[in-house]
Amino acid sequence: MRAETVAHAPVLALEAVDGLRVQADGTYVDGTFGRGGHSRLILERLGPHGRLIALDKDPAAVAAGREWVDPRFEIVHSGFAQLAEVLREREVAGLDGLLLDLGVSSGQLEDAARGFSFRLDGPLDMRMDPARGRSAADWLASVSERELEEVIKNYGEERFAKQVARAVVAARARGPIATTRQFAEIVAKAIPTREPGQDPATRSFQALRIHTNAELEELSLVLPQAVTCLRRGGRLVVISFHSLEDRMVKRFFRRNSGFDRLPRKLPVRERDLPPPPLRVVGKALRPPQVEVARNPRARSAVMRVAERL
Repeated sequence: MRAETVAHAPVLALEAVDGLRVQADGTYVDGTFGRGGHSRLILERLGPHGRLIALDKDPAAVAAGREWVDPRFEIVHSGFAQLAEVLREREVAGLDGLLLDLGVSSGQLEDAARGFSFRLDGPLDMRMDPARGRSAADWLASVSERELEEVIKNYGEERFAKQVARAVVAARARGPIATTRQFAEIVAKAIPTREPGQDPATRSFQALRIHTNAELEELSLVLPQAVTCLRRGGRLVVISFHSLEDRMVKRFFRRNSGFDRLPRKLPVRERDLPPPPLRVVGKALRPPQVEVARNPRARSAVMRVAERL
């Protein structure tokens, strides 16, 4: 999830903007505006000729961004998977930096009507854009037990996925699963043992949210676009909160920052090979303990940075 405090300060905020290495007259994209925590910091470092384009699927986030009055800033109602299209429409030839703060924000979690949290009872929606796609409740009403098990196992890394899927199918035969509390109670009863300090519904809610919003698919689409859209020296900063997301980013960075493997004994010198498109900057960064203590949702955050060559 995109971890924020009550004041909507995103996790690793300064570290992420430092990673972008903001140039005063540069052009940047905040691919996940949220409530603007990163965007504010970027604008503080931009000069009068700099430009920041923020993207977000969430209409509430877009509405908050449209209240900002700054000629250097524009917010677009769009997911980051449409990055290249957004830039093409605005005739932006290249970026000096792209920031992706993945997952769901605290503002979304704290709104019961959005259906993201098992701690608040509300409609089981989970869509980042409530006007697009199917809600989690609609999907649960018709998904097969096998597919549901696969989603919970793969996206939630839930070892009791089979038991959860079976319990959901049995419960929906008695009536619709329409609220977050209903789903959380079904999951809790299906799981025989609990992880210390974790609600039994945590992994299943995570899996359902990732599937509902096609989060991993969108990440896989934006990473290649970032390489194409960044100017030489431009930075890509990604903050992830889930091992599957971080694994995807790590592998993409590794694959695009080293030479392609060639067959052994092929008579080609390394210096004759084309340079890789990216350079990994530093090591993966995690939030300090003081930040985790202040904001427990930050504990799973991992930030990675790469530079366009």
